[in-house]
Amino acid sequence: MKLIVAFIQPHKLEDVKKALFKAEIHKMSVTSSLGCGQQKGFTETYRGIISEVNLLKKTRLDIAVNENFVEPTIKAIIEGARTGNIGDGKIFVTDLHEVIRIRTGERGKEAIG
Repeated sequence: MKLIVAFIQPHKLEDVKKALFKAEIHKMSVTSSLGCGQQKGFTETYRGIISEVNLLKKTRLDIAVNENFVEPTIKAIIEGARTGNIGDGKIFVTDLHEVIRIRTGERGKEAIG
């Protein structure tokens, strides 16, 4: 079991969801977040005051999958999120030691579905 966490551009969320649904991955959590990376932000002027904005809007996807869905999930996220520009995002894959479905008490692979 793996937890896939992806940070993507907010405007690419619909494309990523379409690619995930096409790959038969339907369960995910989506959160708005702020972050900075290689883009390093930008400066803007408002009423003559220059301010540096280094935390940019991102969308975070959390997807728990069984082993056989890891690569299809990664490929779908890349397919939907890639523009070829800096700031396309990152994907992190970590091990899940335990998953429990609250409603039924199922554990492990059965809890993920």
